[in-house]
Amino acid sequence: MNRAIKPRTCRACKTAFTPVMPLAVCCSPVCALQVARAKREKAERATAIQERRVTQEKMEKFKRLPDWIADTQKVFNKFVRLRDQLAGHTCISSGRVLDWSGNGVDAGHFRSRGSAPHLRFDERNCHSQSKYENRYMSGNAPGYRIGLIARIGIEAVQTLEADQKPRKYTIDDLKALKAHYAAKVKELQATQKQMETA
Repeated sequence: MNRAIKPRTCRACKTAFTPVMPLAVCCSPVCALQVARAKREKAERATAIQERRVTQEKMEKFKRLPDWIADTQKVFNKFVRLRDQLAGHTCISSGRVLDWSGNGVDAGHFRSRGSAPHLRFDERNCHSQSKYENRYMSGNAPGYRIGLIARIGIEAVQTLEADQKPRKYTIDDLKALKAHYAAKVKELQATQKQMETA
């Protein structure tokens, strides 16, 4: 008994067609080539993603502590800039409006990473600052202190100034910190998107 083949929708062009063969999924050889190409490209993308993941895992094995510190610092600084941008903060040391459109904003530390490396990932110690103030005015320490007192209060500033407790970061500590701040960045970016669409 010969059963009639039901009409189908072409996987490539989405038009209805009656297949000539029972397993046909495309209406023409041109559409079949498009489906095959899309399948191949998807497989190539998946392979490339997997290769990148393997390469990253291999590279992580060779990373030293300074590399982990630098990677974590990048994510932390991004968090600080996003946090302050969404809060509408001005430059911590001058009070001027920051230009968020370009690359003119740094995550400046009140107590520098060189003199107080134990405070490099302390959120109270790092705030958005114009690149000019941070890089060419050595952070404008007097202005920074005034701005910091206004933002977090005199007691918190004095606590920061008195903090001499050394902290030794391990690679595991840095991995955890990086993951923590990456998650916070993701949250802030989602909030930023909502604000832009509202």
